[in-house]
Amino acid sequence: MGHKESHSRSIAKAVSYRILGSATTVLIFYLLTGKASLSLGAGAVDMVLKTGVYFAHERIWNHVNFGRSTKAPEYEI
Repeated sequence: MGHKESHSRSIAKAVSYRILGSATTVLIFYLLTGKASLSLGAGAVDMVLKTGVYFAHERIWNHVNFGRSTKAPEYEI
């Protein structure tokens, strides 16, 4: 009795994680280059590419049973 995530939940997780990750990329680029436009461009590319990669990663792992319990609950309400 495993829990499966919906596509919309995987998308929401991917987007929220990428916003945080891409903001970090923008900050690092800005600290290294001092150029805001270059930093924002790198952050935008980072967000688009890695959101897709994360979504695919989540969907693949949804089919992997490693670490999931297949044991039925001891009681139900």
